[in-house]
Amino acid sequence: MIVIMQADVSKDSSEYQTTLTHLQHLPNIQVRVHEEHGTQQVLTEFYLVGDTAKLIQEDIEALPGVERVVRVSQEYRILGRHKDDHRPTSFEYNGVHFGQDNLNIFAGLCAVDNPQHVEIMMKALQENNQVCTRMGAYKPRTNPYSFQGHGKNCLPYVFELAGKYGIKVIAMEITHEDNIDEIREALQSTGNPTGVMLQIGTRNTQNFELLKAVGRQREFPVLIKRGFGITLEESLNATEYLASEGNTKIIFGLRGMKTNMGDPHRNFVDFAHVPVIKRLTRMPVCIDPSHSVGVKQADPDGVLDIMHVTAQGIIAGANMVLVDFHPVPSKALVDGPQALTLDELPYFIEDVNIVRQAYEKRLDLHKKFTSDN
Repeated sequence: MIVIMQADVSKDSSEYQTTLTHLQHLPNIQVRVHEEHGTQQVLTEFYLVGDTAKLIQEDIEALPGVERVVRVSQEYRILGRHKDDHRPTSFEYNGVHFGQDNLNIFAGLCAVDNPQHVEIMMKALQENNQVCTRMGAYKPRTNPYSFQGHGKNCLPYVFELAGKYGIKVIAMEITHEDNIDEIREALQSTGNPTGVMLQIGTRNTQNFELLKAVGRQREFPVLIKRGFGITLEESLNATEYLASEGNTKIIFGLRGMKTNMGDPHRNFVDFAHVPVIKRLTRMPVCIDPSHSVGVKQADPDGVLDIMHVTAQGIIAGANMVLVDFHPVPSKALVDGPQALTLDELPYFIEDVNIVRQAYEKRLDLHKKFTSDN
């Protein structure tokens, strides 16, 4: 059960203290306090965990300062869509809106290699009116001898160049909770020129201690990818680990499933699950066509498979695209064969816009159909 307090009820108010004290004395109930920090106010939610079936919803709603009460199902308690649940499906971070109602493109380097390539990439993004990117500093690899990323050593110049070219959010995978402090310190030392979205990679989706550590911090939003060879339900439960620790600014990423059924693609493309995730949860949904396809192959008309699967995800309602680009793919230290070139960036963006417009037209058609019937 989730108890949502009125927006004007502060932590120091008598209504807050009275209601919290009452909830804490309910038998067989644990209370977790969650605060949602907006630009002008802090919204408070009390999560009641335990024998909530015996609680009378109307009695809880009658407590001082309570706006409404949401009785949740067992699955995805915090992030799920529940009956009469009107909590938001979006959040703001560093001036960028992330929600189930819009679309952001994160084009960039799968792995940072040198300052020159980072700057070329950032400049190209600015010229194409983009304010988000992906930049891999920490790279977990299957082969222990493969390039593992430059780590904290590259963070200062990546952040400074992001600020120089107006990049507001960088999606950056982390592999250990120490990386959070390294990112925070690098941002502070460079004057906070940009923002970072922490990325939980597919290999760490069930690294529960890392999930808890990332969930405990509220500063950075989180992109968590579907797990390596596990079910969608198991991956969605991983997001609850983040949310249960307090961070609900989460985006769920689809990056293909590990199986030879997807051959010759790198993974089996799972973008049909975009509407499923939006139906089950309140999280925006990201697609990663680069790691789903894994190669730059084209159909007889010359359209790349990466472009086709991107369109499939967006026409289904995806809210974010994570895609690999590189100034010189042949010199990329990681995943060069799947990286698009900077000459293809405006083409990719325009193609994405065309498909997004088609998705919006589909929504308008559905609204017209339902109103007529």
